[in-house]
Amino acid sequence: MASQLDDYRITEEPFYQATGNEVAHYERAYVHRMPLILKGPTGCGKTRFIEHMAWKLGLPLVTLACNEDMTASDLIGRYLLDAQGTAWHDGPLTMAVRYGGICYLDEVVEARQDTTVVIHPLTDARRMLPLDKKGEVVHAHADFQLVVSYNPGYQSSAKDMKPSTRQRFAALSFDYPQSEIEAQIVVHETGIAPALAAQLVAIAHCSRALKQRGLDEGASTRMLIYAGILMRDGMSPHDSCEMTITRALTDDPDMARALQGFVEAQFG
Repeated sequence: MASQLDDYRITEEPFYQATGNEVAHYERAYVHRMPLILKGPTGCGKTRFIEHMAWKLGLPLVTLACNEDMTASDLIGRYLLDAQGTAWHDGPLTMAVRYGGICYLDEVVEARQDTTVVIHPLTDARRMLPLDKKGEVVHAHADFQLVVSYNPGYQSSAKDMKPSTRQRFAALSFDYPQSEIEAQIVVHETGIAPALAAQLVAIAHCSRALKQRGLDEGASTRMLIYAGILMRDGMSPHDSCEMTITRALTDDPDMARALQGFVEAQFG
């Protein structure tokens, strides 16, 4: 039944620049199918990392972007009407559990806690998923692994992960790469000159110093890639940075002027 997840297989290697031992540590955790939390700021490469690891291990990757409207049925499945009547349709989590692969819940704390509690039986020695509405218990395929991500610096206490959930996972911490590595990533993803990439990274570092001093988050690596793409296509550095960094990060006029000052310091 492996064909059930063929659409979730990654056929081309996603570029990922390691910044430490995260690849080796993940591989060791996967040997034991250990559930993992990927922690780190928005746009630092968590999703690209799990895509790279799924490709490297030759596994399907079922990704769900969590939100407050997500229900347990969105994860595990529901009965739906079809031409033959009412039939059960597996949700994405159930498909990964049943047929084997990585299920990645992105920004898991955005989902309601009464929804995410359904993952608890998958994160201990039971490795099973009860489908109460169907009267079935799905025992996890040997290749199944559960991975979740969240940004611990951006969540309110009301949306933090419950200790009873957090303690079921091992964790890998991510942050923005060192300047040289981050510039290499921007060059690879955009094709701009290394000097321009270094200038964008310098702007990002200045903006990150304003975290909790007017900004919830500084410029992410993703934002730098967006700016680099526009610059590559002929947009001026000032306009590119205003569109992808300044306006994206803040609506406050004073904070916007501070960010524009960082751009002018680099590009004149």
